[in-house]
Amino acid sequence: MREAAEKVGVSLDDLVKVIWTTLGEIGEFVRGNGMQKADFVENGFPAIHYGQIYTKYGLSANQTFSYVSADLAKKLKIADKNDLLLATTSENDEDVCKPLAWLGEKAAISGDMMLFRHQQNVKFLAYYIQTTMFQSAKKKKITGTKVRRVSSADLSTMKIPVPSLSEQTHIVEILDRFDTLTSDLIVGLPREIELRQKQYEYWREQLLSFKKIKF
Repeated sequence: MREAAEKVGVSLDDLVKVIWTTLGEIGEFVRGNGMQKADFVENGFPAIHYGQIYTKYGLSANQTFSYVSADLAKKLKIADKNDLLLATTSENDEDVCKPLAWLGEKAAISGDMMLFRHQQNVKFLAYYIQTTMFQSAKKKKITGTKVRRVSSADLSTMKIPVPSLSEQTHIVEILDRFDTLTSDLIVGLPREIELRQKQYEYWREQLLSFKKIKF
């Protein structure tokens, strides 16, 4: 859930004592290469195209929507479980660096995206990248006119808070609960409206029939 920590008025510094460091000091960026949507096959090696990060994936995933041939996969960069995937090109600043916490097995990645290999909790990183603080800093690194992009060199210099792994896990659990609650509300609202509509119709019929009603 975007900016979940800010929405409840809690900063990461308030929750735990953290060390601020750069992304380059805690991991390595690997830029994707090749792979077009035309390369997709019905079955094969799991693959993720950068455009799909905008359109098909949420914050995290463990399965891909697409596949490429085993021969092509040998020529591509491969993401491993716990890698953070970032779409690095977009027509708007907001979508640049949209994160995907990869929780599945090996998957090939396309150009115009990169993977970040690290030893942190990948969902913690994905959540943080969505915060207002990171997004504001990111915009200063974006280049290009019609096509907006950010380089791995610039991303490596960006600072991030790094609490202990146990604290990262705890924070992720809290934010996941907020995310689930929000999703449940979105799913549940139409049902709640339907029930209220039925109640309204029932009492409308009862009241307008002018029968004696006991409350």
